[in-house]
Amino acid sequence: MQSTINWQTVKSESIYMNIEKLSELEQTITSDYNNINGIVIIRNGHVAYEKYFNGKGPDDCHNVASVTKSVLSALIGIAIDRGYIKSVEEKVLDFFPKYNSDADKQKQQITIRHLLTMTVPYPFEDWHEPLDVLCQQQDWIKYTLDIMGENGDIGAFKYSTAGAHLLSAILTKSTGKSARTFANEHLFTPLGMKEIPYYQMNAYGFDDLFGKNVKGWVHDPNGHSTGGWGLTLTTRDMARFGYLYLNNGIWDNNKVLSETWIRESTEMNPNKYGYLWWLRKEDGLSTYSAIGDGGNMICCIPKMNMVVAISSEFIMNPRDRWPLIKENIIPTII
Repeated sequence: MQSTINWQTVKSESIYMNIEKLSELEQTITSDYNNINGIVIIRNGHVAYEKYFNGKGPDDCHNVASVTKSVLSALIGIAIDRGYIKSVEEKVLDFFPKYNSDADKQKQQITIRHLLTMTVPYPFEDWHEPLDVLCQQQDWIKYTLDIMGENGDIGAFKYSTAGAHLLSAILTKSTGKSARTFANEHLFTPLGMKEIPYYQMNAYGFDDLFGKNVKGWVHDPNGHSTGGWGLTLTTRDMARFGYLYLNNGIWDNNKVLSETWIRESTEMNPNKYGYLWWLRKEDGLSTYSAIGDGGNMICCIPKMNMVVAISSEFIMNPRDRWPLIKENIIPTII
């Protein structure tokens, strides 16, 4: 397997895909998925398909929403590989000693692994997390620690963006660097991705946090890079990140991320959720995906040595991207 992506146009023999059928994707996207801004398909280490829509191009960055979570998962893995964090079994409150003294017994048992797998109880109902309340706080970390471990037992799946933000704070506590700075040094630059610049945030309204004003990597009022959303990436860089996982953490013959971490992150379980990656097994085909609001997606299909990266403009209730991959992309493989 190639250790980097060949961005040159290649013949169908290199990718073993029907290029004529692939060319029909454009019509399907414009008619049925018109908020897609860009799509890059990598097959056997080569670019099989790259197309942009809505006036966007390869250098345009997109707010990838919760795809950010999967990137943060990689950063935790790199921090463990480099010895900044001992293991996923470290207790969350050990990183916040000022808070630890007043915590109840259940809260003291919550580990990094629980945050990564979304198996921490919170007082809100599943899929009804009040992110607006988090974003109104001066101290997002204290707010999350306060509600962590409430209303339920450890081990049950409950999706939490605040929990992912807590992982960003743990990364900073461990390395002395924001997730943005750490990523630039240990993930983005080694992969040939664009470095994410720092932007001072002077407001925390909807557009600043989630909408048209998002740029770089959003951070909270105390400077922590948002752990659950707020990262901007080009479509090509989304593909690079997916291919790193497909290639067992190797890029340009250098180990960026351990193969063990990738295996643990993407191993199927009853919740169908790994270390901030969505897992799927359908018709004997296993995939793992980074998925964000609006239809942003990095879908890795190991059996086919393929990555599909899709950047999207945020809209409410976008069409699921999996049917596009299943019905219009996978059938082009020969």
